[in-house]
Amino acid sequence: MAKKNLQVALIEGADRETPMMKQYNQFKAQYPGAILLFRVGDFYETFGEDAIKASQILGITLTKRHNGSSSETELAGFPHHSLEVYLPKLVKAGQRVAICDQLEDPRFAKKIVKRGVTELVTPGVAYNDTVLEAKRNNYLASLCTLKGAWGIALIDISTGEFLTTEGNQEYIDKLLQSFLPAEVLVSRALRNEWTEWTQDQYSTYYLEDWFFQTSFGDDLLKRHFKVQTLKGFGIADLPQGIAAAGAILHYLSENNHKDLRHIAGISRIEEERYVWLDKFTIRNLELLAPQQAGGVALMDILDNTLTNMGARLLRKWIALPLKDKNRIEERLAIVEILYQDSEFLEQIQDSLRHVGDVERLISKVSSRRAKPREVLQLKKALLQIANLKKTLEAQTHTLLHKFSNQLNPCEYLAEKIEKELLDEVKAVTNEGGLIKSGVNTELDELRDMVQNSKDYLEKVRQNAAIETGIASLKIEYNKVFGYYLEVSNANKHKVPKAWIRKQTLTGAERYIT
Repeated sequence: MAKKNLQVALIEGADRETPMMKQYNQFKAQYPGAILLFRVGDFYETFGEDAIKASQILGITLTKRHNGSSSETELAGFPHHSLEVYLPKLVKAGQRVAICDQLEDPRFAKKIVKRGVTELVTPGVAYNDTVLEAKRNNYLASLCTLKGAWGIALIDISTGEFLTTEGNQEYIDKLLQSFLPAEVLVSRALRNEWTEWTQDQYSTYYLEDWFFQTSFGDDLLKRHFKVQTLKGFGIADLPQGIAAAGAILHYLSENNHKDLRHIAGISRIEEERYVWLDKFTIRNLELLAPQQAGGVALMDILDNTLTNMGARLLRKWIALPLKDKNRIEERLAIVEILYQDSEFLEQIQDSLRHVGDVERLISKVSSRRAKPREVLQLKKALLQIANLKKTLEAQTHTLLHKFSNQLNPCEYLAEKIEKELLDEVKAVTNEGGLIKSGVNTELDELRDMVQNSKDYLEKVRQNAAIETGIASLKIEYNKVFGYYLEVSNANKHKVPKAWIRKQTLTGAERYIT
């Protein structure tokens, strides 16, 4: 029905811009490079060029507004509940997607429904599990250059990791091959140079040159991290790195990703700490991916990790081999401890099996994107982290104590979730059934009212009958006013109209007629 009404509205407004299409065009102007998914009733709709792209990528029907005029508009859409099916296909095809939702119930909208873009999803900016690859980081990179020096910043908003450095073009190329960003931000002024350099190897989005200014980036980073100087992060002497990092933060903020509290720090990529492999070495040694279809890479052989976090870390270790002898020996010592003590190894494994991907889960919670069941999983993860901390503390090896000191089980948060959230919750927040009794008095009263609505309404009727002295009072219901008190014709003159209006249970003004 919603789709039919949409097409009718478009046909009737063929020769003029309808209020809804005016609203659509305003959002489209704000996100010109993205496919705009425009919520209309129970559907997400696309129009014009967006509809053509969406129909080709998703395999959905493309229709047109046939009205005999020269302003035909292509249409393509899908049910809103299928978003998690279609969104990954669009993003993996290299498309940027702006999701425009209805911000109010259409039934109560006085004129046109209020809408707003709630999320911009791109190859390098995503929280959605169906878009992300579980065992790979999803980096958004930013590049800038001045006088032969290149700056690069990499951020994975799904984990909170934020890195930056600078160097010559050869070094930056090795970084790109090691981190394999899903998307790269580059100044428009560098379009030709970047295209010649990378041969369109990366999904790229071009920004205005003013995004990449060191002073601008320095101010933005200090405001975000609430510090007076960036020296504590070890990046104060990286002007191009700071410019690239600032460009990323500003880009995210401009594109509706303003809640970035989980980006709590930024680290310097130190060239001297790693063996930097060029793309030919990585490819020929088949470290991360096989050269031939059906082949097996070194990563596939080594990856017996129990968590997605572990798989992502192992991939990073393979791509960035250490040069520091002490750190290498420390890793080997940990392996030796676990190899020699099978009981201790099993305890560690048992905790890790139940932790889940807490790294990405925390990012969802911090950015207010976590679903109720994911919050329950966070509680389970925190309890396992507490067990893991105790297991490590019980060992005599100082290396294990070092790791134990780095673990924070956040007891207060785990207790708060346990106290307030039901053990079995629904998948979404707008259906209720989430909070335990005793957390909020008003909520308990409202829940009791819903669960025992017949008894509640009968008490209202009885109290009203006592107050008015009319035993024939009854409760009626209609779609316009909801529940209300009604009186028989014989007794209407005995009841003041103002009293009846006050007793209308929905708050709607209703007089006896």
